[in-house]
Amino acid sequence: MRNDNVRAISRRQLLLGAATTSLVVPAGLFGARALPGRPTPIDELDSLICRTAAEVAPLPGPPRKLKLSWNANAVCSVQVPVAVDYDLFKKYNLDVELINFSGSTDQLLEAIATGKSDAGVGMALRWLKPLEQGFDVKIVAGTHGGCLRAIAPTKSEITKVADLKGKTVAIDDLAGPGKNFFSIQLAKLGIDPNKDVDWRQYPGNLVRLAVEKGEAQAALASDPLAYAFLKDGEFKEIGSNLDGIYRNVSCCIVGARGSLVREEPRVAQVLTQALLDAAQFSANNPEQAAKSFLPYAPKIVTEQDLVELIRYHTHDHHPTGTQLKNELKLYADDLKVVSVIKQSTDTTKFADKIYVDVFGI
Repeated sequence: MRNDNVRAISRRQLLLGAATTSLVVPAGLFGARALPGRPTPIDELDSLICRTAAEVAPLPGPPRKLKLSWNANAVCSVQVPVAVDYDLFKKYNLDVELINFSGSTDQLLEAIATGKSDAGVGMALRWLKPLEQGFDVKIVAGTHGGCLRAIAPTKSEITKVADLKGKTVAIDDLAGPGKNFFSIQLAKLGIDPNKDVDWRQYPGNLVRLAVEKGEAQAALASDPLAYAFLKDGEFKEIGSNLDGIYRNVSCCIVGARGSLVREEPRVAQVLTQALLDAAQFSANNPEQAAKSFLPYAPKIVTEQDLVELIRYHTHDHHPTGTQLKNELKLYADDLKVVSVIKQSTDTTKFADKIYVDVFGI
């Protein structure tokens, strides 16, 4: 039986059919229904979906080859295998090679900026500092919210983020989005995250073990590991990046190399649209999306776990335009609070600089 501590039901109602000036609606996926069995190519899927007048046209000519970098272990990147399985890249005449990138974020952004890769998906709270330092990578869309959690033993006195004051917290990356996010929340509560919390780094799959061994009192983890750590009821969630104002903010983003956006904006446009289509498909069809991601998932999570996670994450929230720029400014302002972004940075101008509206061409 599923542990009640695992909040698998999405915290947001699906915004299907809602039109806003700041959200680019993925073309033709609002009528999609879950399909039994194996993934269905887009030419078969076409008969089951509604078309929209604002559909982005595919590229002319032979398929355009592109390289897309992603972390194949991160369920927040589920839209990538979905786009492959359901021919959403092919729909826009793209021939996309996936690169499983497990190095540092700086290395990933350098690979994109220098043309070793054409685009990538990642987390805003980890990308913004390198982008402030000048990597020629442009953010083109958000993909969803959720996937970072703070956890503690169920019987622990720790029940909320504020309780981390004076505690040792196991984390997998001292510069990672989890530490950044929860450091921001601590700072907003008047707690100095550098002086009042002892952060200790462990391999991601060992942060729970560090708590069990008494080396830490709480841990930070991202899904699907965080979800797996909660399943047996021995641990509880004490905070996530879907709490408060963040429930309507995307944590994961798509970035493209600056030269691609400048020299071939239509290519950047259709690549972005394919990933937005895949994000909405995942929101509409979590069972199908889970099947697409299952070959990449850690063995400690099941297909049903992935279904629950995809429902929990807000894949129906994938902003572009003014909405996304506002979210990037929010994160930049937050990162100033913990001195990750320079105090002298004008965050409005910064958001304008790092975001490009590929649908405004």
